[in-house]
Amino acid sequence: MTSKLTPYITLEGNTKDAIQFYEQAIGAKVLSLITYGEMPDMPSTFTDDYKSLVAHAKLQVGESELMFSDAPWGSPIADGKRVTICITSNEVEQSKRIYDALQQGGQVNIPFKEEPFSPGFGDVTDKFGITFQIFTEFQN
Repeated sequence: MTSKLTPYITLEGNTKDAIQFYEQAIGAKVLSLITYGEMPDMPSTFTDDYKSLVAHAKLQVGESELMFSDAPWGSPIADGKRVTICITSNEVEQSKRIYDALQQGGQVNIPFKEEPFSPGFGDVTDKFGITFQIFTEFQN
């Protein structure tokens, strides 16, 4: 069982530009990237612009990682949500325990469930106003 903390940056429709910038500026390497259009069960009403936005990306910078996404629909980002903390685990059960503990007295932003990019993912703001994304890595 492992866990680590990773900064998670959410932008308003320019994540691909940011990734290119960080690749050149700090030598970041893209480990994974999925767009909203690549996610299953996307409504046919989504525009091509929306489908091209980044739903989830992970970059390696030296021995550290950064995670990114575009805000759904390119919408404005609420205070306290531009940079959040991603807690990564390699076990769904551990991720769920962490998620359940952090939501006590807090607010659920995204219910914990399986996603195309993670077997167990959720987003919660704790009772102190800190937003955490709980992310489970796929096992190889």
